[in-house]
Amino acid sequence: MNLDERIESMVKLGADLINQDERLMAHAHRTESNNPWFTKKHITWSIRQIANQFLDRNKILAWLNNYSIPEDGEMRQVGIVMAGNIPLVGFHDMLCCFIAGHKSIIKLSDKDPYLIPYVLTLLKEANPETAAYFELVQKLENYDAVIATGSNSTAVHFEYYFKNVPHIIRRNRNAVAVLQESVENESIEKLGDDVFLYYGLGCRNVSKIYLPKSFNTDRLFENFTKHQDVINHGKYRNNFDYNVAIFMLNKLPYLESGFFILKEDEQIASRIACLHYERYDDEKTLINHLLSEKEKIQCVVSDLQMESLKTVPFGTSQIPSLLDYADDADTLDFLLKLSNDKS
Repeated sequence: MNLDERIESMVKLGADLINQDERLMAHAHRTESNNPWFTKKHITWSIRQIANQFLDRNKILAWLNNYSIPEDGEMRQVGIVMAGNIPLVGFHDMLCCFIAGHKSIIKLSDKDPYLIPYVLTLLKEANPETAAYFELVQKLENYDAVIATGSNSTAVHFEYYFKNVPHIIRRNRNAVAVLQESVENESIEKLGDDVFLYYGLGCRNVSKIYLPKSFNTDRLFENFTKHQDVINHGKYRNNFDYNVAIFMLNKLPYLESGFFILKEDEQIASRIACLHYERYDDEKTLINHLLSEKEKIQCVVSDLQMESLKTVPFGTSQIPSLLDYADDADTLDFLLKLSNDKS
């Protein structure tokens, strides 16, 4: 397949995903039964964002204007170890691999074993030739390069195991938010989407907010109320109750609203159902601090323009564009370099 054919296949896939047929609903139900964190609501949200942000023809063409994609590049076998923290989280890697003209050797997460196969079925229906570009495996073998996503501990093992091939290894990261005293309530309400979507399990979910010294935290509780139904999810509720109990037993200060916990803490990563916060004095010192923590931060949500730090608007952390590469590692550039390697 040439590049134009690959693009058209993905555009057709986007249109098919938007339709959300009965098979998708069946796979969503099966997925939720296998992994209760993946609700049908979140599955359909994820699919809608993939279709709208990744599979729109104009957006794909604008994305590819940043690269030179050879038509005669060498096809490589690229192992993809997919994460399972949110639905279809590995789709972008798979898309980059396909656009670059390589074959994806995919090791699915046992937390998300049904959605990617369904997407590949739709893609094959759009163009049967696409089947040659994807293979689902239980164990990675015979690969030329690897893209693997996992926890900080598994990343150490990935680095060792895949040390002899080109690789991208991703670790734990989280989004943070920076609020100013003048922030509008509407923006705080949008911030709730960044915090609570996917129950906070995504690497682009906000796990910590930075607040001015005089900021009244009551504003957070008042403007996050539209997300209070998260407490009706059994696993989320269990985590909420457990964390409240732990903080009480250890006599740690915290605030809670009945559906999330607000805790002052220097750590960026937070427990499920818990949002960390930290006060800041001046913006310059804060920016320097965030730069020092850059390896732990996936993105910064804020209206504040920060030199050397890219920010995204409130409510958009889970609507990444094609150029929003996880861990700031340009996946497509990495894959195109494999294409140009004639060795």
